[in-house]
Amino acid sequence: MVDKSGGHSRIKQVTRRAFVLGGVQAALIAGLAGRLYQLQVVEGERYRVLADDNRISFQLLPPPRGRIFDRFGQPLAANRQNYRLILVPEQAGDLEPALQALAALVPMGEQERARILREAGRKRSFVPITVRENLSWREVSRIEVSAPDLPGVIIEVGENRHYDYGAKAAHLIGYVGAVSENELQEGDPVLSLPGFRVGKTGVERIFESGLRGKAGSRQVEVNAVGRIIRELERDEGQPGDDHVLSVDMGLQDYAMARMGEESAAAAVLDVHTGEVLTLASTPAYDPNSFTTGISSTEWKSLIEHPRFPLTNKVISGQYPPGSTFKMIVALAALESGELTPQNSFFCPGHLTLGDTKFHCWRRGGHGRVDMELALEKSCDVYFYEAAKRVGIERIGEMARRFGFGSPVGIELPGEKGGLVPSNEWKKKQHGVSWQLGETLIVGIGQGFMLATPMQLAVMAARIANGGIAVRPTLVRSIYRDGTPVPRPRDAAPTMNISPAHLAVVQNGMRRVVNSPGGTAFRARIDEPEFAMAGKTGSAQVRRISKREREEGVRKNQDRIWKYRDHALFVGYAPLEAPRYAAAVVVEHGGGGSTVAAPIVRDILHEAQRRDPIGRTPAQQVTASRIGGPASVPSDAPLLDLRRKIS
Repeated sequence: MVDKSGGHSRIKQVTRRAFVLGGVQAALIAGLAGRLYQLQVVEGERYRVLADDNRISFQLLPPPRGRIFDRFGQPLAANRQNYRLILVPEQAGDLEPALQALAALVPMGEQERARILREAGRKRSFVPITVRENLSWREVSRIEVSAPDLPGVIIEVGENRHYDYGAKAAHLIGYVGAVSENELQEGDPVLSLPGFRVGKTGVERIFESGLRGKAGSRQVEVNAVGRIIRELERDEGQPGDDHVLSVDMGLQDYAMARMGEESAAAAVLDVHTGEVLTLASTPAYDPNSFTTGISSTEWKSLIEHPRFPLTNKVISGQYPPGSTFKMIVALAALESGELTPQNSFFCPGHLTLGDTKFHCWRRGGHGRVDMELALEKSCDVYFYEAAKRVGIERIGEMARRFGFGSPVGIELPGEKGGLVPSNEWKKKQHGVSWQLGETLIVGIGQGFMLATPMQLAVMAARIANGGIAVRPTLVRSIYRDGTPVPRPRDAAPTMNISPAHLAVVQNGMRRVVNSPGGTAFRARIDEPEFAMAGKTGSAQVRRISKREREEGVRKNQDRIWKYRDHALFVGYAPLEAPRYAAAVVVEHGGGGSTVAAPIVRDILHEAQRRDPIGRTPAQQVTASRIGGPASVPSDAPLLDLRRKIS
């Protein structure tokens, strides 16, 4: 017989299991459906954004750096195409094998490898690192052929700064270099781009914000391995502003060549506007060496050079002005009423103060001299007497009116202010009071008194123009996308100095050069229409002992170089209608009349011959010449290698 009750029991068990299984399946399906709903409906927008982020890459584009021109459109700083090798650590994986693979394609020393590894450790893994700059076309080809085996390797087409005149304009233009850690704190994201350069010295630094421009951007579609498929959107940003300087590069070139191997500085100004036509410092350096990183050997040779080629001596060199300062003492005496042009003193070769003798440069003395003759002969005794009567405070006040004692405000970094001493200054610095003997020494531009060559040129310009307080300026105009940027300029104030008193000093300077008895007569310009006025100066760098003076001071050229006097000369031309003022300082050059004066003569003669101030408008820089592409094309083949990621 069949057990009906057992059959029913098994059927019930199967039905119960099927029900439980169905319930579990239903729950799973419901959960899956709920999750799909959450992903696709509730959080769909979020995941669409994430998907786009994986597919679309946003990249900053460095702006073309603004160019720098001289007053006639000669390019002083431009941009050249540069192929750059970039490595992205995040994509490259283990850096050691990646660098070994690259070393087989391009030269790479141990120092370069160490530098790359240091940067990789300091930066985030997705930040690109510059491996090499200025790749040759052959090197680019080798890397591109091997691209599939080089993950994280990028060839970028960028721009390098190039200085056509090299060392001839180094202290004027300066150079660009890699962004430092401190500069990164500015927060401008473009500073973190591989190979980006910022101004370090000169015009490049002082006008960095305008020259840099504003970064652009682009969005590109990439595949799973990061290779660019297509460009979706591009914003070119704002190219840097083009700057036109007041400098005449032809005259600058001439001044640099004329000073040669001397350790020297020269400045030429427009006496009416203060525009700087020449700013030359020798020896110099090639700024192109800094654009991609200077070698340690070359850097060491520059910083250890005994004549300091990295120093812009025109604005940073501080020297006793020597007898070039006598015009200031003369004006202080005239303006204070302590002396008139007719007052004269007898020069026996020295002046006695207490138990000290203050000697004139001419051992036998000059006899009786008035102010103009004292300037012509550069008589020290006359100016000892004048300084004693005027006093250090009134001499200092006049010196400051002519630009001494503080930076004159030229648009360059690193300008020094020189020193105009006073009783208060000496008490503060040395804890003792000022002595009358020190006033006498300042009266001939020695002692504590210090000035830069630029300050000397400003003094000469203010004397030449009749007492207008011009200030030196470097930039004539700025162009943004070919359009001039308005630059308000205030008129230079008058110095309220008696024209009659200025005429006495001007006549004395004329006699220095053009009178047979003048200290610079041999350096005169024979052509009347080009004739100049000026003043010689020699600044001692060490005190001459009594024994040396009694035995006869050895000639400068017989001394060790560092013990020779500095040679100085200031001048302006032409005589009848001054337009150009110049100052030259030759470190340890010896006599101002024999060394510095001929240099100023030649530079002022060349300035008048070239006449950069008087050129016709057709020869001036125009907006059409400034506008256009911001880079100088190279001879290398042009390929679209903007950001190829392998």
